[in-house]
Amino acid sequence: MIITKILAENAGKYKNQTALVERTPSLNQRKTITWEEFYKASNKFANALEKQGIQKGDKIVQLMTNCLEWLPIYFGILSSGAWAVPLNFRFESDKILVCTNTAEAEIFIFGEEFIERIEPVKDELEKSVHLWIFAGSEKACPVWATHYDKFIGSASGDKPPEVDLGIEDDAALYFTSGTTGNPKAVLLTHRNLEHACEIENVHHGQTHEDIFLCIPPLYHTGAKMHWMGSFLVGGKCILLKGVNPKWIIEAVSQELCTIVWLLVPWAHDILIAIENKEIDLSKHKLSQWRLMHAGAQPVPPSLIENWKKYFPGQDYDTNYGLTESTGPGCIHLGTKNAGRIGPIGLPGFSWEAKIIDKQGNLLFGNESGELVVKGPGVMKEYYKNPEATARALKDGWLHTGDIARYDIDGFIWLVDRKKDMIIYGGENIFPVEIENFFLKNSKIKDIAVIGIPDDRLGEIPAGIISVKPGCILCESDIIEFQQELPRYKHLKKIFFGDVPRNPTGKIEKPKLRRIYAEDKRKDIKKLLR
Repeated sequence: MIITKILAENAGKYKNQTALVERTPSLNQRKTITWEEFYKASNKFANALEKQGIQKGDKIVQLMTNCLEWLPIYFGILSSGAWAVPLNFRFESDKILVCTNTAEAEIFIFGEEFIERIEPVKDELEKSVHLWIFAGSEKACPVWATHYDKFIGSASGDKPPEVDLGIEDDAALYFTSGTTGNPKAVLLTHRNLEHACEIENVHHGQTHEDIFLCIPPLYHTGAKMHWMGSFLVGGKCILLKGVNPKWIIEAVSQELCTIVWLLVPWAHDILIAIENKEIDLSKHKLSQWRLMHAGAQPVPPSLIENWKKYFPGQDYDTNYGLTESTGPGCIHLGTKNAGRIGPIGLPGFSWEAKIIDKQGNLLFGNESGELVVKGPGVMKEYYKNPEATARALKDGWLHTGDIARYDIDGFIWLVDRKKDMIIYGGENIFPVEIENFFLKNSKIKDIAVIGIPDDRLGEIPAGIISVKPGCILCESDIIEFQQELPRYKHLKKIFFGDVPRNPTGKIEKPKLRRIYAEDKRKDIKKLLR
C-alpha cells in the first residue's frame, strides 16, 4: 500500500489522537498535531502544489531541520505525485547546488537556518527552481520566498488530490556520497517506502500503543524508516529537537516512550551522564522503555555491555543498511540474538545476503569479502548515473562496498567500511574533501586524512601533515585554519610527518593506518582490560 494511504487510514482510525509531538527543551516548548491534522496538512500542501502546476514526476527539494511541519510536507509531496528530495541539513552551498541541479527541482522548501547557504547559489538554482517556500518565522521570510502558511492557504481544500499513483512509481531522491565524496542521488519507489514500513514493524513489533522517540534528522533514512514501523500502526512519534543526555531521558520519561533509536555517541554520553551522577535514573519513569536499538556505525560491544548494566530489562537490537537499501534492516541482529554482541546479524525480513570475493565467488566461514544484498528495499537506480548504477546493481544484487565475514553460526560481521570513508558519530566523512581544503594552505606540502578508532564516536578524523621545507606550522595553526570547515569535518588528531605515496601518486593509507590507527586500537584494548 502506498504510504500516503496508510496516513489516510491512520487519520480515519485515530482521528483525534496525537500523531506527532515536537519537543524543544532549550526553549521549553512542546507542540502536537493529531493524525487528522497531519493528514489534512499534507493534503493542503499537495493541493497547493497542484495549483502551482506540479505534476507527477516533478521534483521538490526539502531542506529543513526536524519540526512538526517536516513530515506533513514530505507526505504532501508524495500525495501530489511529485518526488520528495530531502537534503542533508549539513550540506554547504556547493552541495545544495549540485543536488538541486541533479534533481532539476522546480520547488525548494527551506527553513530559516539555510538562508545564508542558499543565497550565494540562488541565481544558479533558479535555472530550475521557480518557487521558494519558507518554513520558518514569518518575520524572517526572505522577500524572494513565499511563506509556508500563505502557500498552503492557497490550497483548494484538504482532501487528497486525484493522482494516479502505482506502487512501482518513483517516489523520492535521497542523496548519499560515493568514496570520492560526490553526492549521488538514490532513486526510491513507493514500493521501497512501503517495504520500509513492513520490515521495521516485523523486526521490532510496534503496536499502536508504542511511542517512538525520533532524535536523528528526518532527511536521513535511518530516522524516518525506523519511525515507519510505528507509523504503520498509528503509533505516536516524539520529535526531539536537540541532542543532550538529560533531554533524551526526560523525553522518554515524560512522554512515556517505549522505543528509542540511538547513535553510538548518544548512548555513550547517556552512560557517562549516569556514571557522573548527572542523571539519576530513579527519578525518571523508564519501565515502559522496552527497546533501544542502534546503528549507522559499528556498535562497540563494550557499550552494549555497559548499557545492559543500567537497563537490564530492556531489549537491544542493531540494524545494518544503506540509503541504497531504503535504510536499515537488510541485515538485522534481532532482539532474540541480543546476547550475540558484535555481529550485525542475519538477512532481514524479505532480504537475501551473501559475501563474495572480487570475482563474485561465494565466500564462507571466516573469509572476508564484499557484502551484497537483495530484497524489496533495493533502490531503483542512482539517478542520472548509469555507470554507478551498473557497478552497484548486478542481477538485482546491491553491492554495498562493505567488507564482511560469517562466523561459525552464520552471523554476519562487518570487517571494514567503504574504502577510505570515515564514520564519525554516524556521519560519513570523506578524507579527500578535507585534504583538498588543507592543501590551500601555502605552508602544507602534503596531507593524508585517515580514521582513527574512537570508543565513543566510532572513528575520528586524523591528519598526517607534511610541512614545506623552511616553513613552520604547529597544531594551533591547523586548528585555526580548519575553522572554515564544518565542525564535524575538523581534524580531531593532528600528526606531523611524511605522507607516503606509491609510484602512481596515491597516498599509501594502509601504511598510515598501520602506523597511527592500529597503534590506537592497541591502546584502546589495553584500557578495556
